[in-house]
Amino acid sequence: MKTKWILILLIAFFTLSFNSTEASACEIEIEVTKGKKETYQVGDTLVLLVKVALTHRSCPVKMKETKFNMTGLKVVKSTPWKQKGSNDWERKLMVVVKETKDGKLNLSAVRECEKDGGFGSIKLDVAQ
Repeated sequence: MKTKWILILLIAFFTLSFNSTEASACEIEIEVTKGKKETYQVGDTLVLLVKVALTHRSCPVKMKETKFNMTGLKVVKSTPWKQKGSNDWERKLMVVVKETKDGKLNLSAVRECEKDGGFGSIKLDVAQ
């Protein structure tokens, strides 16, 4: 009976140890909260909400070190990062649509650290 329990525990340990689930240190979501459309025109202004959830809780990277990469967008105004919960942060970005060669708009947020970091993006279309 004792051997059976030890065998069950060993199987459970190895199953959980070698499970190949991917875990990012940060989950990043980006959504349009103001000015949402199917397609955008050059000069349109919209507000994007960036939400970051720190899944490992103790992140050595400060929120202000989050990097934003943009194609066809220009930030004209932004709020500072606001802590919404113990591990949840958010920030608003007011952006203006600029000309783009391929008719695509993109904003991505990147956090780099030794705990896998995090990545989130939003893609929008420009009327041609």
